[in-house]
Amino acid sequence: MESLKKLYRIGLGPSSSHTMAPSRAAKEFLAAHPDAHSYRVTLFSSLAATGKGHLTDKAIEEAILPKPLEIVWKEEESLDLHPNGMRFEALDETGTSTATHEVYSVGGGALMTKDSPAASDPVYPLTTMADILDFFNTSGQSFWEYTASYDSRDIWDHLDLVWETMTQALERGLNTDGILPGSLGLARKAGQLHARANMLRPEVSGDGLVASYAYAVAEENADKGVIVTAPTCGACGVVPAVLYHLSNTLKPRRMAILKALATAGIIGNLVKFNASISGAEVGCQGEVGTACAMAAAAATQLLGGTVRQIEYAAEMALEHHLGLTCDPVDGLVQIPCIERNAHAATRAISCSHFALLSDGVHKISFDQVTAVMKETGQALPSLYRETSGGGLAKAYRKTD
Repeated sequence: MESLKKLYRIGLGPSSSHTMAPSRAAKEFLAAHPDAHSYRVTLFSSLAATGKGHLTDKAIEEAILPKPLEIVWKEEESLDLHPNGMRFEALDETGTSTATHEVYSVGGGALMTKDSPAASDPVYPLTTMADILDFFNTSGQSFWEYTASYDSRDIWDHLDLVWETMTQALERGLNTDGILPGSLGLARKAGQLHARANMLRPEVSGDGLVASYAYAVAEENADKGVIVTAPTCGACGVVPAVLYHLSNTLKPRRMAILKALATAGIIGNLVKFNASISGAEVGCQGEVGTACAMAAAAATQLLGGTVRQIEYAAEMALEHHLGLTCDPVDGLVQIPCIERNAHAATRAISCSHFALLSDGVHKISFDQVTAVMKETGQALPSLYRETSGGGLAKAYRKTD
């Protein structure tokens, strides 16, 4: 598994796989072929189907301008390795292709080619939850200590920047009103939710506050704000909402938050390595489901849970998102994505509480759920894997 730096990426929304990664791919191709007269980029399958809503074309244009650019959309075709395929071509003055490069956006801002797999720089030697727990049994370590043992020396500086960026996005979102960009005319709701939750009695206001925090970050993402992939842009509101809420209620030291982020990162890395965090590959269970598992694990650690309880919380959170489709309305990261972040954040806290009530012993393991999530995602028709061809996206078109 790779460094947590490649899981927690800081960048602009609204989509890590459809915006951040294509922008980086375009910049890399431009750097490799700077003297071309013009460029052609062909987007396939999910990238083509929801690319306009996700601003894929705008991200690529901004990377290649002022050179001439042609974008070709082929939503009915796929390249071999992943639904999010791109073909870059450098063109001469006659329009003849002089260089071609095929690359895939595989989730969370990561890129992959046929000759260069996404996880090409491993730093963690153990890649299953079972092996990690066995290691903890003998070493006495916890998840965050696994990060400290194997990740880069400056990982805590990176996690500190991650937490600062998450907090800034959340607080900006709470204090910003208006209409989100795109065809839906969707109004921001985070500030209103926060105000209403604060009017409730403290013993019942928690879910409302957590939801408002998740809305705040997800709305910032939808408005092309600076956010952190956790593990993706589409699921970026879950982890910060839970940690911000617990930071306000528990008043932990800042380092305790960073350790919780490290634990969450190990959970996200396990899913990323053994299954997928790409909505185009496995549906939203890979995005919001993984984010919920990450947040549940982080919350359980902050609340004093054991490594077994942390694993149980993460397992439950992922298990109860199995089969979740990715069907963004009009190709925008807004409906159902924003609301879905809020529900996953409150569920993460519920999973944490349930795990803390137990001894952490249970029948279905995190590894088993991860494998089932991958299998389930691959069995989903492409209509329900970030193409906006079915599900809620189709229902909205029928009633519009």
